[in-house]
Amino acid sequence: MRLIEIQARGTIYRDVTNALDPMDLPTAHAAALEAQRWRVEDAVAIAKRLLGLAYFYGGAQNAVEMQRWATWILYAVLVDLTDAVAEALERPFAEISMEMVYRSLYFVVAAMQRDPTTDPVHSLAAEASDLGIIKRQRKPPRQNRQAPSLST
Repeated sequence: MRLIEIQARGTIYRDVTNALDPMDLPTAHAAALEAQRWRVEDAVAIAKRLLGLAYFYGGAQNAVEMQRWATWILYAVLVDLTDAVAEALERPFAEISMEMVYRSLYFVVAAMQRDPTTDPVHSLAAEASDLGIIKRQRKPPRQNRQAPSLST
């Protein structure tokens, strides 16, 4: 194992890797990979939650691999669809709820059954506020209030 230490904004971060040779994985690259790792963790958590994938539906290696690939393909399509909706609404991707885009697909399918020429992106964008696709803005954090003093 190799210990990697990086100092950023006055804090020392430590990580362990099995890439022993610094030529194979320079310290700066390891730090960048670690930062991106959380994006992958978030993607896995979102896919598992939205698609109900707490368990694999088969035990054979081929079944597990097929489910994993199908999940990632669906997730990639969902990310692209969410990005297209954000673009149609002229809003940043971060302001669009990927979960609500996924849950709204039911209504898009129903609209497409009535009219096969329905564009899913424009349909989602047109109904974005009714479907809850645009994330609500969070309230700013409260200022710390001083506790009232007890006088005797």
